[in-house]
Amino acid sequence: MPPAFKNIIIIGPAHPLRAGGMATFNERLARQFILQGFATTIYTFSLQYPGFLFPGTTQYATEPAPADLDIKVRINSILPTNWIMVGNEIKKLRPDVVVVRYWLPFMAPCLGTILRLIKKNKLTKIVCIADNIIPHEKRKGDHAFTKYFITPVDAFIVMSEKVKADLKTFDDKKPVQLVPHPLYDNFGDKINKENARQHLQIDAGEKVMLFFGFIRKYKGLDILLDAMALLKEENIKLIIAGEFYEDRKPFEDQIEKNGIKNMLYLHTDFIADNEVKNYFCAADVIVQPYRNATQSGVTPLAYHFEIPMIVSNVGGLPAMVPHNKTGLVTEPNAIALAAAIKEYFKKGAGYFLPHLLVEKKKFSWEKMVEAILK
Repeated sequence: MPPAFKNIIIIGPAHPLRAGGMATFNERLARQFILQGFATTIYTFSLQYPGFLFPGTTQYATEPAPADLDIKVRINSILPTNWIMVGNEIKKLRPDVVVVRYWLPFMAPCLGTILRLIKKNKLTKIVCIADNIIPHEKRKGDHAFTKYFITPVDAFIVMSEKVKADLKTFDDKKPVQLVPHPLYDNFGDKINKENARQHLQIDAGEKVMLFFGFIRKYKGLDILLDAMALLKEENIKLIIAGEFYEDRKPFEDQIEKNGIKNMLYLHTDFIADNEVKNYFCAADVIVQPYRNATQSGVTPLAYHFEIPMIVSNVGGLPAMVPHNKTGLVTEPNAIALAAAIKEYFKKGAGYFLPHLLVEKKKFSWEKMVEAILK
């Protein structure tokens, strides 16, 4: 570790934004830097998305700000004068390292401009943690925006081979390190399954799967709902826990058409941080039927709570979930997924748990900090 590095600034979603895994990630990363002796500040958004572009109910958290973190609510994603103000402010602070998150080309003009201004101090190194380079839902102008963002970045951290390959199509000269997504260990410890189910009013003897997180087309909930229609004789239940970021009516129509309403527990409001452990610990298995993926924040949560997974053979998911060890990998279609679900319950969680306990040791925040500093 370079001994001269003392001051870190993280740019990306954090409190008061309710940005799901990304805000959680940034806050946990800041705590790791602090734990290792670095002065650390997060610069987050005062406005992340204009209201008409935001698919959920609200962008803002109701929980109080974390008392142990220095979070500056500064960045307006659509106001160029604000980008100049923030860029100049951070430039004058002369941090040793700026860690910036990149996940969507919409953010490129704002973040790219801020980074260019920071670089004028001729001191600060800029490391991007790239969740996506090519977005799940593509739009006109994505390539030009991403190119604008990449130019002032010195080095990249990626969390999947897919993002690494996508990045090389833009720039194959800058240093890139692949670091597995660290475990989310800040949602509390694993709790007893019976207690978790009692809290959610789920019968202790049921076979229970969990689909967790914001509901978007690429996550394949519709594939899973069709698979459920093929499992009516199996006495399997599915918890759907997460807010709709798509029109919910097609999903409701699909549930009705498939006649599977009695197989589902629907918790489709935003899931507060203090409730996350109940959903994971109530489940026998986590299902990620994604159509495409880079990596997923749901997977590190499953590792933390020691729950096996069934995932699609897309993007970075198979690398994080070794087949027939920490879970099962299947093709993203209803027939293959239903077969994998049957196979999982035939083998039982005990088959996967020893492998899962070994594999989870790979996903540490220390490794993420080490890679950024390197």
